[in-house]
Amino acid sequence: MTTTPLAPAVSVARVVTFFETLTPDSMAGIGQIYDGQAHFKDPFNEVTGVPAIKRIFEHMFASLHEPRFVVTQQVVQGDQCFLTWEFHFRFRNYRAAQVQVILGASHLVFSATGLVTLHRDYWDAAEELYEKLPLLGGLMRWLKRRANN
Repeated sequence: MTTTPLAPAVSVARVVTFFETLTPDSMAGIGQIYDGQAHFKDPFNEVTGVPAIKRIFEHMFASLHEPRFVVTQQVVQGDQCFLTWEFHFRFRNYRAAQVQVILGASHLVFSATGLVTLHRDYWDAAEELYEKLPLLGGLMRWLKRRANN
């Protein structure tokens, strides 16, 4: 079986659509986005393989209310792209009515067939998450002030 190479722009468009429309049900198609041995890394996880990547997103849906991604910019060069995004969600047990937003970016590398082989997320867990939590947030803001003096 031979597979046809996909143009980078087509691969990026597929990934953006996948993430912007991600639901618990749509995760069944994650193997059409990621290569079987894809590597994924973010501030909390580092895994290889579609099942492990899928578990990260399943955990996201189990832990948060209404998580969703909005891709704000794309830079495509060869078999790689860099996406900037907003991640909108609500905590389940803390200020559940208040929508939270994390700003971040992803570096993606594609195979010749258009599947993601590397997905690396960059975002500041201290500023974007820890500072929003009750007790820990106060400590993080205090540490930031001390570091800036």
